[in-house]
Amino acid sequence: MTKKTLRIVSLLPSATEIACALGLEDALVGVTHECDYPASVVGLPQLTASRISHETMTSHEIDTAVRAQLDGHGSIYNLDETKLYELKPDLILTQELCDVCAVSYKTVKQAARIFETEVPIVSLEPNTIADIFANIRTVGELAGRDAEAERVVNDLTVRLDRLATRLADVETRPRTLMLEWLEPPFAPGHWVPEQVALAGGDPSFGRTGQPSTTTTAKEIQTYAPETIVLIPCGYYKEDILRQLPTSTLPEGFSELPAVRSGNVWAVDATSYFSRPGPRVVRGAEILASILHPEIFGAPDEKDAVRVPAGLLQSK
Repeated sequence: MTKKTLRIVSLLPSATEIACALGLEDALVGVTHECDYPASVVGLPQLTASRISHETMTSHEIDTAVRAQLDGHGSIYNLDETKLYELKPDLILTQELCDVCAVSYKTVKQAARIFETEVPIVSLEPNTIADIFANIRTVGELAGRDAEAERVVNDLTVRLDRLATRLADVETRPRTLMLEWLEPPFAPGHWVPEQVALAGGDPSFGRTGQPSTTTTAKEIQTYAPETIVLIPCGYYKEDILRQLPTSTLPEGFSELPAVRSGNVWAVDATSYFSRPGPRVVRGAEILASILHPEIFGAPDEKDAVRVPAGLLQSK
């Protein structure tokens, strides 16, 4: 008897990346409009659409629009229920962590009622790097890819251990500000402070395992960051550089040590910091090059670019 091929719908870009890392690319039958890695998933049926345009709105306008939608108990995403039904998945991967990051779990549960038989809906809820590794194992278990999941997690762990070994004798850990949004400024949470610590930086400006939160000009000035890395959620380097001329940064920003020394960087937040998938380890490696080029060499321009001082205007 031929074993039935699993049909997976991923409603979370990081889940799509996890599935592909486990060799489940052929099992994916539907993804989100934001799923762009690996490149081979781009042509798959897209089940979601955003009600907010990152391309045409400023950082402040996006924040205002998101808050208006969520405060009204709405969503910033549309889910194509008709297409979901037509794809007839055996497994749906989604999340409950953040209504800004992806279509909500509640919306997915309601949509799944249209199926004649119950379809498993798995919510991936990572708050830390350990949680991300646990999610990889969970998807592996659900899809019968336990061995592949262990291999992926072991490989990622080896890379983090390699970072720790090379940084073992480092005494200076730069005060590092990871800005998760530009206007208003957001201090990092979840796994990002861990990435900073693993890269040899001071992770104290942030809350490991907790949601990111708005911060203030005074808090930033008090911290006096020596390195600033811009990682607005969902943005690539090009998006960040495009947004900066229309963004008003916190008061005193241009006087911060990192700005005065030209140590402000733009990176692909979407690829390496926003998505809780295997590439968070690459994010830590990129950060290590930014923070300790004397050990790792300067970061490649495809990974990180210095932000011109003229784009960093404060109030």
